[in-house]
Amino acid sequence: MLTRDVADGIHLIQHAYTNAYLVEGGGEVMIVDTGLPAAQHAISSAVRSLGYGPGSVSAIVLTHGHFDHTGTAAKLRTEFRAPILAHPADHYIAAHPYRYAHERPRLEYPVRFPAALRCLGAMTMAGALMVRGVTDVLELVPDSGATLPGAPDLLATPGHTAGHVALHFPERGALICGDALVTLNPYTGRTGPQIVSGAATANSAAALDSLQVLAGTGAPLLLPGHGDPWTQGAEAAVEQALAKGAS
Repeated sequence: MLTRDVADGIHLIQHAYTNAYLVEGGGEVMIVDTGLPAAQHAISSAVRSLGYGPGSVSAIVLTHGHFDHTGTAAKLRTEFRAPILAHPADHYIAAHPYRYAHERPRLEYPVRFPAALRCLGAMTMAGALMVRGVTDVLELVPDSGATLPGAPDLLATPGHTAGHVALHFPERGALICGDALVTLNPYTGRTGPQIVSGAATANSAAALDSLQVLAGTGAPLLLPGHGDPWTQGAEAAVEQALAKGAS
């Protein structure tokens, strides 16, 4: 599902409880995160519906390297002839989507949280177990933001992964926060601002610390990697996430 202009020139694609974003600027568009394999058609169609094709997609940016964010990156790179960028600390995960650090066993969550089965089932059907890694990824560093559509401030938000990055668009009042903060936790099925469970988070203590970086932006709108946009401001979202803590 494509929702246009969740913020000025920022568009949301939701597929299998996982979000991708398109950001326009300077006559080009950037793809932020790429969902699971079955999302390729939705993302490609959304890009083209906005009037962009090969040569006008300036970059595919990954907030982090997990399988549900890299699932279509390689195919979209080929289709649109666009480079893929990620923080250097997440290049290994992007190349090996299932070799990521996590604090707790994944299999215990569907038993403890039956509400997660709908999310996890949809993600499995969308190809969550069949993601191929992506290599030849370029480095996403703080200076990279100036060259990207919308000129985002790139914020280091480690914890979910070592190289997790959020993208802040101050002039648009929006913060793409990836999985540094979500409003739907796929591993519990719970909604509202929170960090992702230890089943997919490398360091929950660090992830909770990184929430202060998000709060510091004062962004009115948060655009997470899972769940609906949060419209009540970064500080309120972080307050709720800290109250929930790790899971």
